[in-house]
Amino acid sequence: MQFASVRVITEDVRRLVEFWEQATGVEARWLAEQFAELVTPSCTLAIGSVETMALFSPGAAVPRSNRTVILEFLVEDVDREHERLTALAAAPEVVQKPTTMPWGNRSLLFRDPDGNLVNFFTPVSDEARARFGKTPGSGVE
Repeated sequence: MQFASVRVITEDVRRLVEFWEQATGVEARWLAEQFAELVTPSCTLAIGSVETMALFSPGAAVPRSNRTVILEFLVEDVDREHERLTALAAAPEVVQKPTTMPWGNRSLLFRDPDGNLVNFFTPVSDEARARFGKTPGSGVE
């Protein structure tokens, strides 16, 4: 089994894709007017409209109602990402400014335009760097 993607269902695909392109620096691949993917080396973030749910089970996914899942991205420098994101014209709502967590990651928690929680993090302790196969100064990307 291979974990392939996370899909977010939204009422406004273009708006959400534009946000994620700016947040990640990854250009979306549009597969249909109602569906796009941002492909990264480790996973794909798929964004689909509510209309795509009719192909599965209408009403099974409700936009803007996620209160349990956090989309997490390993970044080179979380503090630099915080500065960059808050300077965007459509800056996200910051839930928690960069903070070093007890498990060794420095994390920035914010919401995308649909209210989904996003965590940009950088491993900063030796143990956290080891979990991600990083050594001090080796970079994350």
